[in-house]
Amino acid sequence: MGRSKHTIHNRLFLLFLSSMTALLLIGSFLYYQKITDIIHGKISDMAEKNISQTAGLFNLLLEGYNSVTKSLNSNYELLRLLQERDKSQNPSLSVIDERTITNIIGAIYFSRDDIVGIHVISRAGKSYHYEPRYAGVVDVDYSSSEWYRKLQDSDGEMVWMGLFRNSVINSFQEDPVFVFGRKLFDLTSQKEQGVVLIETKPGPILAALSNVTISPNSQVYIVDKDSRVIASTDDKKVQTLRFGQLPRPRNDQILVDNQSDQLIVAANAAMAEWTVYGLTPKGDISAEVDKTRQYLLYVILILVLISTALATLISRNIASPLKLLIREMKQVEMGNFRGSVNVKSFEEINSLVSSFNRMVNRMDDLIDGITSASISEKNAQLQALQSQVNPHFLYNTLDMIYWMLDERENDRLGRVVLALSHMFRYSSDWQEASRTTLEQEIDQMRHYMTIIESRLEGRVHADIQVDSRWLNVVLPKMTIQPIIENAVKSGLEPLDRPGVLRVYTEVDERELHIVIADNGVGMEEWMLQQIRESLADSGTKRNKDEEEKGRAFTVNNAELPDQPTRRGIGLPNVHRRIKLMFGDYYGLRIESQSGIGTTVTIVIPLPGKGGEEWTFS
Repeated sequence: MGRSKHTIHNRLFLLFLSSMTALLLIGSFLYYQKITDIIHGKISDMAEKNISQTAGLFNLLLEGYNSVTKSLNSNYELLRLLQERDKSQNPSLSVIDERTITNIIGAIYFSRDDIVGIHVISRAGKSYHYEPRYAGVVDVDYSSSEWYRKLQDSDGEMVWMGLFRNSVINSFQEDPVFVFGRKLFDLTSQKEQGVVLIETKPGPILAALSNVTISPNSQVYIVDKDSRVIASTDDKKVQTLRFGQLPRPRNDQILVDNQSDQLIVAANAAMAEWTVYGLTPKGDISAEVDKTRQYLLYVILILVLISTALATLISRNIASPLKLLIREMKQVEMGNFRGSVNVKSFEEINSLVSSFNRMVNRMDDLIDGITSASISEKNAQLQALQSQVNPHFLYNTLDMIYWMLDERENDRLGRVVLALSHMFRYSSDWQEASRTTLEQEIDQMRHYMTIIESRLEGRVHADIQVDSRWLNVVLPKMTIQPIIENAVKSGLEPLDRPGVLRVYTEVDERELHIVIADNGVGMEEWMLQQIRESLADSGTKRNKDEEEKGRAFTVNNAELPDQPTRRGIGLPNVHRRIKLMFGDYYGLRIESQSGIGTTVTIVIPLPGKGGEEWTFS
């Protein structure tokens, strides 16, 4: 259980899930804070806008009511009739004047739809009324009422009484009314002529108040300069409020106060020196925020579930290929190099898996190459041991023949026998295993050319131009002689003209080229291609038949008749031994043209400066 927590699948799952959850929570918190600020700001702006509009509506409404009272006060005929009737002793004329006054008031009444009643009381105490119901029914004690006292105490300005549950002058009028009035003055003599009291429907006032509400629990109040409530949307809470302690806006300023448990907005209605208050509980404002928070919690929960699914999917897609790779690595650890991993995942993982597969295949090739090289080396050692069976008998016999020929002064045959003796001694000397130097190979070539030049009676000539810097270069033993033999036998011997065999060295970047070129009969293109394919097939992996037979390979005839030959004889064998010693990049390169000649290039790595010899383990 403890180890499972440290698996790459679980680590990636926890990493992705924690990262996405942390980002989600941080983003949600910032979003919630921002939305909360926006909601509070929007509500404040809306409340401020509503109360500003309401204050404007009140000003317009009160301006209209003021115009009604001004039209009565400026009606010269009305004021004249009020004076005459107060002085008149003629009953008939008094009735006519009363009717005319009533008609004038009625005209004003019908100028607006919201007027409930117009009441004019002259200076002498005579009253004139116009209302649809209960006309002429007046409270006899009106002179001692609050509204009449306020009108009498005024100096001719508008007196706004406010909202009342019923008429203040007609006890039979029980509907709510909005009451206001003013003194009437003779504009010429500036003498008081009486008072006018007007009662209107409260609908426009209440409609304007409702415009301020921003929630079902919002309350709106109109308060005069003495903190007396003129109108409100809820009369029950009026007694519990202390408007004198509430902040008041200055002039046309809109006041917004959210420091207490309520959002308070206030604005002045300049026409009546009123202040309109809108009070909204913070709980109603928070209700919108709570809905937003609840919605956000649902969204967070859904996103967490989606994040979990994504984290599982991503971690599995990354971990599954790695698990397959680890499983295959364990197989390689146990020695199984034949498997491979096939996955389709992210580009980096696909590249890693491809590199692993190439590495395993390369290791398999290297192991096969090492195995093949080991087998070849053992066979070479066995052949070397077999070739050393009583070699001194052959050396001594050849030496004896040479001295016998020398006594008879047969120098030419003596040189051939002596060259042959050196060749046998060189080919059978395996104390240095399979390595030699370029200088020793050139000496071996000279012995061989001594025999060939004698046999062909001078028709083949060797031109050796090897830079002395490279004489200590290490080569596989018996590298040049098989190439020379093939060149003479298959390229130069069939000529009907003198043949030249050139041996020289070239340097190409970090490569040393030992070139063996002849001007022999050359090869056809198909034959050259066949030989190149044979060299390519003679790499580190040879088939068992070739390993066992070790057939010789000639340049023009592809291969000699079936006969056992020593390891190291034949172009494929030479090419393979060079690759075993220096690497797959090196070996033999062959160029040939029919009728022109053949060039075989031995490519080996360039040694250090000064021709220093390589050291091989």
